[in-house]
Amino acid sequence: MPDIKLSNGAVINFDNSARTLLDALEREQLEVNFHCREGYCGACRCKLLCGEVSYINEPLAFVRKGEFLPCCSVPVTDIEIEIP
Repeated sequence: MPDIKLSNGAVINFDNSARTLLDALEREQLEVNFHCREGYCGACRCKLLCGEVSYINEPLAFVRKGEFLPCCSVPVTDIEIEIP
């Protein structure tokens, strides 16, 4: 299972108990802004510092290079992220 490394140095293991990266972050009681949970609004936008994610459903919100939406994605590899 891939690991999620946060910019503060904490590491979270992504496992099958989480449907999305947002679910995994919330399970660890990390505060992530969100509204729709489906990739429509972009409120949960985070920086992807290293690694690769895959979208469960392609987001409709604009996502810049180096960013991703945790509400509709899962890690493909170990990743390092920054939550604004």
